Amino acid sequence: MNRTNDGMGGAQQGANLLALRSHNTALVLDLLRTAGADGISRLELAERTGLTPQAVSKITARLREDGLAADAGRRASTGGKPRTVLRLVPEAGHAVGVHLDRDETRAVLADLDGTVVARRRAPLDLGAGAEAVLAGVAGVVEALRGDGAGARTPLGVGVALPGPLDHRRGVLHRVTGFPEWDGFPLRDALAEVLGVPVVVDKDTNAAALGLAVGGEGGSFAYLHLGTGLGAGLVIGGSVHRGPRTAAGEFGHQVVQLDGPPCGCGDRGCVEALCLGAVARGEVGEAARVLGAGAANLVGLLDIDRILLGGRTVEADSAAFVRGVRAVLDARAERTGDRAVPVRLAPGGTFGVAEGAAQLVLAPVFGRGDA
Repeated sequence: MNRTNDGMGGAQQGANLLALRSHNTALVLDLLRTAGADGISRLELAERTGLTPQAVSKITARLREDGLAADAGRRASTGGKPRTVLRLVPEAGHAVGVHLDRDETRAVLADLDGTVVARRRAPLDLGAGAEAVLAGVAGVVEALRGDGAGARTPLGVGVALPGPLDHRRGVLHRVTGFPEWDGFPLRDALAEVLGVPVVVDKDTNAAALGLAVGGEGGSFAYLHLGTGLGAGLVIGGSVHRGPRTAAGEFGHQVVQLDGPPCGCGDRGCVEALCLGAVARGEVGEAARVLGAGAANLVGLLDIDRILLGGRTVEADSAAFVRGVRAVLDARAERTGDRAVPVRLAPGGTFGVAEGAAQLVLAPVFGRGDA
């Protein structure tokens, strides 16, 4: 598991996020979360982390002082007095996940377990300019805090939106259809407005991270077809972004030379062909094109499964799953390989927003690249 501490900027308010994200504390927090309500003893924490009992005692004392850990009763031991077991206190911290789609904002408030305690959605016009978009996000975040029944200042806000962008610096590049955002420092601008740390990533990467943290193992591709088309790639359990956050620009692979023009400036892109078919009411054709793109990914990356999401997919999920699966099954028959499973990703229309919350939460538990 790759444990990284980069990618979050802005003000450090609320909980001491830098302390929470230290490597040893992350190891302990992750085991507390995994143990659930049953809890785990300090001795077990030491054995499973490789830390000394003294180090574990110092870390857990600090976590209890901060309200992040609490006693979960006592457990019989093989000798000596019963051991006190500790559990995570999920409600002790929250994160906001925001999905900026081209025409709508969807946002969630999630506790330390990743359980969503509040949801919000609001109209959005990415073309309205930075000031209007920042004000809209601030309004949604404030409303979520009110919905969260006394939730504290969030640990941070994760923001997911269409790429391309630089997730390390939180700077947008030329978002397809919205060239005015090219070079805009969204992370720092939002952190200044909100007063909390902000992480920015592509919508598909956020969704893929949420799926990996939620238990999707191995290597898979999350294909998101909404107002655009992109992919989130998880290779060997880690989100693969590439050095320039350019991995997963799935929608702009050319599959038809001299095909219809695409918003990216090229012709015959999978995105243009898919959305064109959808606009004509030809869902089966859209699914076939999406399947052809998925087959390219399978051939290049040898991944374990394909997960489909996005509001266009969800409008007729059975047809998309069936159509993409048919293309991949036909490929497997030709090559003699095992057919790669295709299914709908969990999470529905808020799946990207939930993944965006994990952009903040996952590093606290040492799962920054999940």
